Amino acid sequence: MLRIQSLLAVMLGMLLAALPAAAAEKRVALVVGNSAYVNAAPLPNPVNDAGAIAKALTEAGFEVIVGLDLDKPAFDGKVRDFARALDGADVALFFYAGHGLQVAGRNYLVPIDASMQKERDLDFEGVSVDFVLKQMEIDRENNTNVVFLDACRDNPLARNLARSMGTRSASIGKGLAQVETGVGTFISYSTQPGNVALDGDGANSPFTTALVKGVRNQGRNLTTVMVDVRKDVLAATQGKQVPWDHSSLTGDFYFHLAAAPGAIPGGGAPAAAPDVQERLRQLEEELRKKSDPERTAKVVELAQAKEQVRSAVEANKADQQQIFEVQMARGRDGGGAEASMEVGKIQLRMVRRNQQISKVRERIAELEKDLGLPSSAAADAKK
Repeated sequence: MLRIQSLLAVMLGMLLAALPAAAAEKRVALVVGNSAYVNAAPLPNPVNDAGAIAKALTEAGFEVIVGLDLDKPAFDGKVRDFARALDGADVALFFYAGHGLQVAGRNYLVPIDASMQKERDLDFEGVSVDFVLKQMEIDRENNTNVVFLDACRDNPLARNLARSMGTRSASIGKGLAQVETGVGTFISYSTQPGNVALDGDGANSPFTTALVKGVRNQGRNLTTVMVDVRKDVLAATQGKQVPWDHSSLTGDFYFHLAAAPGAIPGGGAPAAAPDVQERLRQLEEELRKKSDPERTAKVVELAQAKEQVRSAVEANKADQQQIFEVQMARGRDGGGAEASMEVGKIQLRMVRRNQQISKVRERIAELEKDLGLPSSAAADAKK
């Protein structure tokens, strides 16, 4: 009897430890910084801003796709990579630093090779914010989207466009226009709509400097982080710049999962739900009454499978960090063929690992069904 109780304690401990890992969120970020403009004066900080944000998000457990000094084809390619990576993601985050402009209430982000000589150039040379938001929202109902736009610098390309549009140039607004978003989306501007932000005198813009600090503050949710960001930017710009945001989130968002209410101290995901804990208590009672070898074997297999998923998820995070380091180390152009090959090998490894994770989660669902437990694998599949 004592041996059975000891085995039970080990199995339950493994099962409880594995539950949060199976429920861990997938968080994906696209971070873009454009500095080296061809047809306008270079901006000193956007590339630095993107690097600082990408590092902070990687530390917080995000899978980060980085784009530095992107021309139009490269920008489109990064958005496509981002859209594909969002399959099954719980959180999508987009950060952009560089030139942007609004025309007739629509916002465009500006690749480094844009000239914007004619109004028709907007759709061919710019990247619509609405288009990026659409990619974040497709097939992701009830999930979280977070957008940061540090893109309100004084833009000479907008002035060029205004001259070519004549009387219609009144549709070109100063700064960016406010965007109405769907449920579950938060969008923040480095300054209030229709105003121009400062690039800053230091290595980063005032907005990015404050935002990086907020991302790393594990004890604050997004709402309180943005209050702090607003205060810091107001102080740094002597009141000239006021960060602005629009939110349709339906709950709290934390950059660090360990800081969320209900998280396990030192862990990365919420604790097991009360109904799961109750089911485990019932399971314990059942196993105390009878030693069912088949059921015991399934409990052990379930715990091992969830530990396998946890290990694979951690390995993917390590690979994502390696991709980020390669991209940053090999220069703004992505590092050429050698870096692309290295990143490609890592991504192939992650694809194979994700295929294995899917198979293991299918087995987890079968085991949970047999044991009468809530299906965490099924919940993961919906994310």
